[in-house]
Amino acid sequence: MDEVRQCRLCEEHLPLGPRPVIRGSINAKLLIIGQAPGTKVHATGIPWNDPSGDRLRLWLNMERDAFYDEDKIAIMPMGFCYPGKGKSGDLPPRKECAPQWHPQLFPLLENVELTLLIGQYAQHYYLQTKGQTLTNTVKNWQQYLPQYLPLPHPSPRNRLWLRNNPWFELEVIPELQKKVTALLY
Repeated sequence: MDEVRQCRLCEEHLPLGPRPVIRGSINAKLLIIGQAPGTKVHATGIPWNDPSGDRLRLWLNMERDAFYDEDKIAIMPMGFCYPGKGKSGDLPPRKECAPQWHPQLFPLLENVELTLLIGQYAQHYYLQTKGQTLTNTVKNWQQYLPQYLPLPHPSPRNRLWLRNNPWFELEVIPELQKKVTALLY
């Protein structure tokens, strides 16, 4: 993971410069693959250290200290650095990151039993769901178990999606919490 933290692969495209964000250890049983760090995460170097992380921890029914226990949870995004601002939020994760680093990192995470794929970028990459909507992928979450569990992004920007899809918090979140508790405790 130290090699990833030193990465400068797409430095010229990063408005705030490179600061790869990653956490985990060989003992981790849960892997969280998100999109890319936002400005708050870039500033602190701590993944999910923002309102999205607060909601994610609520979904997982997990205290902050447990969430950041690297012996339990590994965290790596599709893009390891803040990609910059787009028209309606942050730009997508840089395309160089996942193909460059994920194949090198997975062998180090040999104890991972469940991977949470948060957002469409991770879902398209790992589940080959290009052309499917995020809603359809998340609605069919059971077909990706036991290896993967797709989730929407917990961003405050997704309040409308959550309101329009009440089944997610009624059906998926309780199962997510059961799986994570059984895996980590």
